[in-house]
Amino acid sequence: MPIRVLSPELAAKIAAGEVVERPASVVKELVENSLDADAGSISVEIRGGGLELIRVVDDGEGIPPQEVEVAFQRFATSKIALAEHLDSITTLGFRGEALPSIAAVSNVVLLSRPPGEHGGTLVEVAGGKVVRTAPQGSPPGTSVTVRGLFRNVPARLKFLRSPAAEASRVQTMLHQFALAFPQVRFRLEIEGRTAFASPGGGDLREACSSVYGPRTARTLLEVAFSEEGTGSIDVRGLVSPPDLSRASRSYIHLMVNRRWIQSRTLTYALEEAYQGFLMERRHPLAVVHLTLPPGEVDVNVHPAKLEVRFHREREVFASLQRAVRSALVAHAPVPTVRSTTFTASGPTRAPASMMLQGLPSQPSLPLSAPGGDVKAASTPREVVPSLRVLGQVQSVYIVAEGPGGMYLVDQHAAHERVLYERVQEEMRERAPQVQALQYRYR
Repeated sequence: MPIRVLSPELAAKIAAGEVVERPASVVKELVENSLDADAGSISVEIRGGGLELIRVVDDGEGIPPQEVEVAFQRFATSKIALAEHLDSITTLGFRGEALPSIAAVSNVVLLSRPPGEHGGTLVEVAGGKVVRTAPQGSPPGTSVTVRGLFRNVPARLKFLRSPAAEASRVQTMLHQFALAFPQVRFRLEIEGRTAFASPGGGDLREACSSVYGPRTARTLLEVAFSEEGTGSIDVRGLVSPPDLSRASRSYIHLMVNRRWIQSRTLTYALEEAYQGFLMERRHPLAVVHLTLPPGEVDVNVHPAKLEVRFHREREVFASLQRAVRSALVAHAPVPTVRSTTFTASGPTRAPASMMLQGLPSQPSLPLSAPGGDVKAASTPREVVPSLRVLGQVQSVYIVAEGPGGMYLVDQHAAHERVLYERVQEEMRERAPQVQALQYRYR
């Protein structure tokens, strides 16, 4: 086959394979355009999992009438103009491929009106070609309606999941945007019902409440770290305390300059900060925003812009780990454990090496209890409150519940303590029991 230039229609469909993989990809591209237009409210409606209908409406800056048709040409964008601009991208979109790629695999109707215009402009595109343009009244902002996604590319449909599964992907996408832009009000309608809505008040904890519920949002710990200087790194967000974890990493949200990304390096840094706080195969819930100078981040390394490259990856790694670790240590500092030993003459303080989990070299209180200090008393009955036994750990510790929280009792040390006190009591009240030793001589 000879070398030849592909037709614009075929080239657009190839590009759509990179940008438009499924309905959630369409929603992502359209919502990013709305955010780049400084929208304060974005509404998304889908039907049939997004294959029948996708509609995204915003109150952003809109598109001037003379630029509406140009927006559907490949590589047409208002985000960059020179090659040097790629080194300092501050917008979510910049390639100019989203609208023409979507229009190549569906029918698109766009209605837009800038706030300064008296009316809007409607443009209808089918199969990648503009079929109608007309003036039409509309509120300020832009509305994009996508119908019949992938109807002209039937091979793509067999790789999609059920409408419910595709709708779930769209909802997850909206959750990510709500956590990345808490100052924007998002609303998702699925099959005519509101499935998700965020307040858009600018408070990250409120945004987390709309995604994960108010009870979970209240327990999250605040993360705040800032590195001053020329290449300043700012880390802000919310992370879960050690007693709140998940079975997968899907609850870890990392945003770099408001862009939701996937990064194994940063995910590893965040989970390393939890070293010693979480059980194995458990993962934290986190919403972390990293802000860096645009020149320190390369966002043009992935077709769907899901990955970025850092010029100072080690510094970013260390800043994230330090910020999260500091929040965890401040919430749950390493406790100072003290205990009391009991001898025949009364209570004395045990050395620090003898104080954990009832493993002393001399008889001591075999109890690890919340609260730190243990009140000195003549008998353990006065030190240990009434406890309710919950279970046993590896046939070594007894787990019990009391007024101060959870108690771990070393069974072996506790048995030794019982025997020790029994001997003390016999010595005070009467002669202790004595067992004579018999020796046999040969």
